[in-house]
Amino acid sequence: MRKYKICFLSSVLCLLSSVFCPLSYANNITVTNAALGTQDTNAHTMAVQFDISWENAWRDATNNDAAWVFIKYSTDSGATWSHATLKTSGTNPGDFSRGTATVGGASKNLDIVVPTDKKGGFVQIASADTGSGTLSATGLQFVWDYGTDIAAATKDTDAATATIRVMAVEMAYIPAGSFDIGDGNGTSESTNAFHVTDNTKLTIGTTLVGSIKVDVNGYDDDQIELTGIGIKGDGGLDTNNDGTINNAAFPTGYNAFYIMKYEISQGQYRDFLNMLTRAQQAARTAITASPTASNYAMTNAATVTYRDTIRNPASIPSGPITFGCDYAANSAAGNGIFNASTDGEWIAANYLSWMDQAAYADWAALRPMTELEFEKAGRGPDAAVNGEYAWGSSGSLTQVNGITNPGAANETAANSGNCVYGGAANVQGPMRGGVAAVSSSTRTQAGASYYGVMELSGNLWERPVTVGNSNGRSFIGSHGDGILTTTASYEGNATNLDWPGIDATTARGVTGATGSGFRGGNWFNGSSYARVSGRFSAANTYASRNIDYGGRCVRTSP
Repeated sequence: MRKYKICFLSSVLCLLSSVFCPLSYANNITVTNAALGTQDTNAHTMAVQFDISWENAWRDATNNDAAWVFIKYSTDSGATWSHATLKTSGTNPGDFSRGTATVGGASKNLDIVVPTDKKGGFVQIASADTGSGTLSATGLQFVWDYGTDIAAATKDTDAATATIRVMAVEMAYIPAGSFDIGDGNGTSESTNAFHVTDNTKLTIGTTLVGSIKVDVNGYDDDQIELTGIGIKGDGGLDTNNDGTINNAAFPTGYNAFYIMKYEISQGQYRDFLNMLTRAQQAARTAITASPTASNYAMTNAATVTYRDTIRNPASIPSGPITFGCDYAANSAAGNGIFNASTDGEWIAANYLSWMDQAAYADWAALRPMTELEFEKAGRGPDAAVNGEYAWGSSGSLTQVNGITNPGAANETAANSGNCVYGGAANVQGPMRGGVAAVSSSTRTQAGASYYGVMELSGNLWERPVTVGNSNGRSFIGSHGDGILTTTASYEGNATNLDWPGIDATTARGVTGATGSGFRGGNWFNGSSYARVSGRFSAANTYASRNIDYGGRCVRTSP
């Protein structure tokens, strides 16, 4: 059985111009020694070299993890940031002509896979290798196609003097294949679980399964409650249950995809905010036109609220704000101590609305997951177990009832619990991603999914695209392009036209939440909400921020 080693923050940035960046400010996954390399003014390309490392990398017979790496650049000294387009030529290290790596101390080959949209690349142990442990790779190279990104006549000069940030997000690969949805055992099922015959699970594969329904409830629409829909794993959705696929692009979970190993962290969201314009920052936080110095950005409160950590600085500039994590609340006097060792940048980010999560996904060139992908990522190809949690059992549930090393990179459950749920008095908020995993953990002890994804049960609500609403069923799985809206009064929104919540005036971007929902439970609600097939609020269109709303993003496998 795979072990689930202690896991920390899953995002990092490294700032560079024409000099190297010696250190990034995250734990676990780090990008270091980033530098601009050779410039080709004929092809209008620029090499970007970097080192990368992260803990608990693996590739085995089941699946593997990976780092999704992308680049942001600024040609105006950091006032605004844009997303870099990559070239495939000169990027993949192949036989290590451009990089070396060790995994757990052993030499390994790497694959670098750049998808066709060229908005980033996956760095992972090569498909011909297996292994696990800390991955450390040096001298990797991406090639920035700045001729595509910078249209000005001065593009060669602009690129040569640009400021670059290299970002990395930990992902887990979910392979293609059949899987169960719903968990009915013939007698009972989780709340509003999928079924054809009531209280009976079903399998998503290569055959169209029609008349998939849920019990009548207050969130799902009449189509899925009364008539049903059809799902063909490798074919898409039959949205009106007439036997014909009419949304072939809907991500059913059957085809391979990558999913964030952890929920979006406070540190990740901080880094995202710090590359937005002031107007975009206002949309993606609770700050007002005149932010209060030292207040917390997602609540506009003077103190930490349910373990939020992202804070305004002691002096508010006229332009973009540089936020910091300050869980320890040690910068109130204006001493500027942000992002210290106990400042909670590893804690999962709460107070994220659907619009916030969609904006982060678009900015990172990722996409929202669907609720079918949520179930696939949780249980894998195993037969569904009635009432099961993400670790594959309806039992073995231990509530986290206290915190050891609060706010630190090694924050853990005081009682070795495996699920953050139920509003324990000594927790009162989300915890660090991977909080239940230690070096000797089994899947159950770590609270991990079949594929090694953490906190799919508990901690924060996941925010997937629902099949319980026509807006969700029209989703075609497009990826973000790294660009958010700049439309006056609607700055900072995701721009994908197929994503739930897209405004009727499309230049405004994603302004609502219709077509999204909630899965997987959270730190506040009871354990039944954390079940893999539980759909208490799976088509709930609530659009505001809340103490237990978070989420993660995915990307279709190239």
